Amino acid sequence: MITDRSYAVEPWCVRETRLNLDVLAQSESVFALSNGHIGWRGNLDEGEPHGLPGTYLNGVHELHPLPYAEAGYGYPESGQTVINVTNGKILRLLVDDEPFDLRYGRLVSHERVLDLRRGVLERTCEWTSPAGSTVRVRSTRLVSLTQRAIAAIAYEVEAVGSRSRVVIQSELVANESLPEPDTDPRAARALKSPLEPEEDVAVGQRLRLVHRTRRSGLRVAVAADHTVTGPERTTTGSESNVDVARLTVTSVLEPGETLRVEKLVAHGWSGARSRPAMSDQVEAALAAAGHSGWQGLLDDQRACLDDFWAGADVEVDGDEEIQQAVRFALFHVLQAGARAERRAIPAKGLTGSGYDGHAFWDTETFVLPVLAYTAPGAVAEALRWRQATLDAARERATQLGLSGAAFPWRTIEGSEGSAYWPAGTAAFHVNADIADAVVRYVAATGDTDFERDTGVELLVETARLWRSLGHHDAHGVFHIDGVTGPDEYSAVADDNTYTNLMARANLLSAAEAVERHPGEAARLGVDEEESAAWRDAAAAVHIPYNDELGVHEQHAGFTRYQRWDFDGTRPGQYPLLLHFPYFDLYRKQVVKQADLVLAMYTCGDFFDEEQVARNFAYYEPLTVRDSSLSACCQAVVAAQAGHLRLAYAYTAEAALMDLADLEQNTRDGLHIASLAGTWMALVAGFGGLRRDGDRTLYFSPRLPEAFSRLAFSLQFLGRRLHVEVGPDKATYTLLSGPPLTIAHHGMPVHLNGDGPAVRPVPAAPVRPEPEQPRHRRPHVR
Repeated sequence: MITDRSYAVEPWCVRETRLNLDVLAQSESVFALSNGHIGWRGNLDEGEPHGLPGTYLNGVHELHPLPYAEAGYGYPESGQTVINVTNGKILRLLVDDEPFDLRYGRLVSHERVLDLRRGVLERTCEWTSPAGSTVRVRSTRLVSLTQRAIAAIAYEVEAVGSRSRVVIQSELVANESLPEPDTDPRAARALKSPLEPEEDVAVGQRLRLVHRTRRSGLRVAVAADHTVTGPERTTTGSESNVDVARLTVTSVLEPGETLRVEKLVAHGWSGARSRPAMSDQVEAALAAAGHSGWQGLLDDQRACLDDFWAGADVEVDGDEEIQQAVRFALFHVLQAGARAERRAIPAKGLTGSGYDGHAFWDTETFVLPVLAYTAPGAVAEALRWRQATLDAARERATQLGLSGAAFPWRTIEGSEGSAYWPAGTAAFHVNADIADAVVRYVAATGDTDFERDTGVELLVETARLWRSLGHHDAHGVFHIDGVTGPDEYSAVADDNTYTNLMARANLLSAAEAVERHPGEAARLGVDEEESAAWRDAAAAVHIPYNDELGVHEQHAGFTRYQRWDFDGTRPGQYPLLLHFPYFDLYRKQVVKQADLVLAMYTCGDFFDEEQVARNFAYYEPLTVRDSSLSACCQAVVAAQAGHLRLAYAYTAEAALMDLADLEQNTRDGLHIASLAGTWMALVAGFGGLRRDGDRTLYFSPRLPEAFSRLAFSLQFLGRRLHVEVGPDKATYTLLSGPPLTIAHHGMPVHLNGDGPAVRPVPAAPVRPEPEQPRHRRPHVR
């Protein structure tokens, strides 16, 4: 159990009962609201104090030069960094001429609540100014899941005990001062005041600012409208300049009287549309939101989330922290992709500027599997974004002397943004991860139109890369050499097992897809010879195996490397990459994050149960979890191998990554993939969910002793399925849709909607508990 929590443990909300400035930046990430298009960090309404101000529009970035001590052919020249766009959250308050600043005066009470069912952030506080005037402030904030361009705030001030003169300043602010990045100073210079003004308007209670980024040439428009309710003596006035548009509301409140401001904020951006067009776009969005009104936005938000939770909720009996954490995780995963609409899902979502706002392979491997079964429309849009970046990926492949498309390791707009090629360019597995996401989405939805229009092209171009990157040796064996797998402590290696298995699946999926869609195959220039070459490569791909040890190798020769000196590594020397040279890490048996273990989850049909157990036992003592992507994978495979107590510990680590700030970096934004991994650990780990190529769902559920019940819902091929697992039995109920056949511990179960099917849960196999590296054992709950 976490003994020093910043947030109360409740099943449907995250509650902060006092203001702690030491964790302010963490709370700004935890309380962030988003819809995949707009991201509002959970900054205080008045703007200060703050950890990191943050208002983000998905895809809006600035360019800056990448640092190289020595140039080299094929190195990316320009980096991309998410920028803080015009801030519409700010509502400053003055009470009898004293600024409402929680660092001064006396804060009587302060509470914030992220309501996971209603999709709002609520705040209540009571404050006495240095001059002795007391006010009660209430605010409710939302980023709309139904009106993509809209965010809104209701802000209310009540006089307590005495007559108070209050002033509310509702603002749009561009080019806010930010903490300088602690990395490349050239990036810091490029990102200082990145928005050049084009238009500022303040008319009545309506505000608008339009700016353009200096280097990337993106136009950003933000507009706000207000509804003001207060005593008769309330007045308003507005003004604007190049970086600030402001509505000032002034009133005198008698004790018990309130002043209320409802603020609607519309956001838009484009790399092509004109300034007048962008102004019209945000004004139109405001008009639509005004038609709904504040209460209409609240009602629509609740209805949207009611539908989501009906098909996505996970219930955990036996651990209140994990129950809260998995709902928190699902809420933020939904927010990250709900309305992204042909934009990336960044590693931090839109909750912070960590990783420069880039998207990685995390999206396809961790986030999209969750959304495929809970909000599948978001998966289609994320993959259409990948399709939209194919030209850049093809150009990158050509630059590298390869065929097809080489998707970037990290990016915002489609070009490679990594300056470190061993972990970037060499991590070609991102191509197979994208292909896997395509196959999974089509299998989960039956969306053949998507497969034809989007999936086939992605599968073909990624398959072409593998066929050109790999080669057949003199014996006909297909090798993929000089690549980096998921484990970044083993770079530029030959025949990484994860990469080779995922590439094999990619090649076969592409061959099958062009057979189903001959018209698309012809358009893309795929003939029978090329398709046959994919099948030949897939059939001959090399999977390294150590016969003496009886385990698969993470990559060819990995098991002959010298083991890392774990006994000689101090607790304060983790993560290793901050204390030891990569040169040393690359030559040793030490694993940053699940790699071969991840392959046993994503490509489970290749491994039998004994191989899973032996492989897990071998790699567990080598894996240091210096990445937040590891614990959830280890949880899934630990559960499969029968190590339920260990799986429980890893599940908690993934689940509490941000709520407990386990890596001390939640201030930069949430770990969206680790949040998604919470669902993976519970549903794929203890629920045993797997998918077979014939679109059958397989379940092999087993619970740890701490859980008395696990229940979850899935969407699959137009159906809603509910699964409930107890210590001794599992119950499967088809809630809607036509009959469905699933598998329970390998045996078919036919569901027709007439009632639940109940099956016994067999006991877990008994195996010796594996060891972990010294100082890196998970916390036992």
